[in-house]
Amino acid sequence: MSVARIRPGLAAGHRAAALSLYWLAFGPKLGRLLGPETRALAYLDRVLCPEQMISAVSERGELLGIAGFRMARGAVSIGRLPEMVAVYGRFGAFWRCALIRALPQAVGPGQFSIDGLAVFDAARGQGIGAALIEALCTEARSHGFRDILLDVADANTPARALYEREGFVPCGRDRMGPLRLIFGFSASTRMVRHLA
Repeated sequence: MSVARIRPGLAAGHRAAALSLYWLAFGPKLGRLLGPETRALAYLDRVLCPEQMISAVSERGELLGIAGFRMARGAVSIGRLPEMVAVYGRFGAFWRCALIRALPQAVGPGQFSIDGLAVFDAARGQGIGAALIEALCTEARSHGFRDILLDVADANTPARALYEREGFVPCGRDRMGPLRLIFGFSASTRMVRHLA
């Protein structure tokens, strides 16, 4: 399976596959926060923002991978309280929003960060992750950013190895504290790649 192209956004016909891939990749971290899976997918369907994504598509038109990005003005999967309430009810929405606000944020004013990168298992080992990272760097440059940031869970050594191969270096570390019981990892490393 080879990549026909890396494209901005997400084709309408790929939304269901993107939601499935997002949950496959991040469900282990987000399961206690957004689960059960049916509700998580319903919530993600409400908040997924294709304009904040880049996708990898095969020659046959299949979705192979996705990468989201975050700037101060938007992110791939940020929801507001109304979307949470619609899926989880008021009580469920309030405690979930409180936990989300407690998470370390990789981006502040004037910053650009990777907000999730995932490749289907069958398409791994073909350079798709690296191609998506390069497309994210191009996107960041097009908005005038000089750096691209990300947070990677310390337990996710394959992802960290990919980022290091692609020129990212550690620049900080956040401990999860009691939130480790919810998200399943105890710390994350902030990494940066300079785009000069």
